[in-house]
Amino acid sequence: MASTTPSTVVIAAVSNHAHVSPLLPVARALVDAGHRVRFLTGDRFRAQVERTGAELVPLPADAVFDERTMLTDDPDRAHRTGIAALRHDMLTYFVRRGAAQTRALDAVLDPTVGVLLFEPLFLGAYAVTTRPADRRPRTVAVGIVPSSLPHPGVPPFGPGLAPLAGLRGRVRDGALRLLLEEGLLRVVRTESRAMVRASGDTPPPGFITAWPASADVVVQLTVPGFEYPRPHLRVDHRLVGPASVPAPGSTTVDPADLPAWWGDLDGRAVVHVTQGTVSNEDVGQLLRPTIDGLADDDVLVVAATGGTPVDRLGPLPAHVRAAEMVPYAALLPRTDVMVTNGGYGGVHWALAHGVPLVVAGRTEDKAEVGARVAWSGAGIRLRGNRPTPAEVADAVRAVRADPRYRAAARRLAAEIAASPGARGVVDAALEGLAGRRWAPAPGTAPRRPDRGVEHPDAGPVLHGA
Repeated sequence: MASTTPSTVVIAAVSNHAHVSPLLPVARALVDAGHRVRFLTGDRFRAQVERTGAELVPLPADAVFDERTMLTDDPDRAHRTGIAALRHDMLTYFVRRGAAQTRALDAVLDPTVGVLLFEPLFLGAYAVTTRPADRRPRTVAVGIVPSSLPHPGVPPFGPGLAPLAGLRGRVRDGALRLLLEEGLLRVVRTESRAMVRASGDTPPPGFITAWPASADVVVQLTVPGFEYPRPHLRVDHRLVGPASVPAPGSTTVDPADLPAWWGDLDGRAVVHVTQGTVSNEDVGQLLRPTIDGLADDDVLVVAATGGTPVDRLGPLPAHVRAAEMVPYAALLPRTDVMVTNGGYGGVHWALAHGVPLVVAGRTEDKAEVGARVAWSGAGIRLRGNRPTPAEVADAVRAVRADPRYRAAARRLAAEIAASPGARGVVDAALEGLAGRRWAPAPGTAPRRPDRGVEHPDAGPVLHGA
């Protein structure tokens, strides 16, 4: 049973819109339940955090990055693809900021804090999870991307593979896991473990994707129909549904927030296309192929550029309406198919409204999201980041023509409607807190190195690099 005694909860998230946004409703729910919430993330999210009633604790400069300017701040990133891109991003934006994150956490964690709640890519939290239970608060990992927890029958996280049953699947998964962890991503493993050791702590067992299991409880922001089964997982693992998606019909949209062309949707079949709020500078990846591919179809394409100026789309045909942002609470009830690069949050918005999907994305966690869309039956997955107009059009037509896709999306919508969402995260966080006490080890403090940590096979770990 969740504790009703007021407690201080620290929430920690990487300073990135996609990492902070899913935890804001959790912060609000905790504040509404009478708890003090201290939200550790980048200062640019101060207004959003404070609107929940939580207190912002800004991360130091060496613990943050700005996803909006990654291409200009890190021009080499644009030339990397596949595993090379994953390795670069994991090291540059997550592992090498972990030590600074741990120091920031240790500065706010005192015995008045009952819970540390964090998203899995806030790597600095894992140093805390491995400390004895009487030397740390309760720890809760909140899965804001598809679950990476290893399990027999579940392929390794990253490539976006679907489960394969039987001996063939076990052989494939084992060989691929060995290739990734001991070969292609070995430097990520080595530097991440060195990062935790630099705080004076012991790294959690397993590869970095297994680390969430070191928390007291792992709460995944999805439903069973959209996550691979893990029946024998030896960890408290709860699927509570999305926290940041309001129930359809529960949100009132101000007409002033709707584009001037909104009335054009009346009586039309609507296809919505988006590249999310991060990977949208190159509109030729998905936005323009959808516009061009559906030029001869009797549909209205609604393109949301996610903050990129609309004029970057070029000339818009008569069947297209575009805006930087469109309120999903108003748009999705009128949408027949959503075409997306596979952001976890946006996909759950569509599924909550029973909207089937066409997904094309390979960066970040998007391959894993696309694999789950196909596995669940709620849509079609296209390989790669840049499908042709014909590939997009064929997929949209197939989804519209086959009622099984919408039926699967509606089944997931029913699961989401029945899930507790943010309330489930709060219950998991506060469970068993009554009477629980902890204190830092007497006379000790985590080491705070001010330089890189040397190790034999990966070179220096540069904190904040």
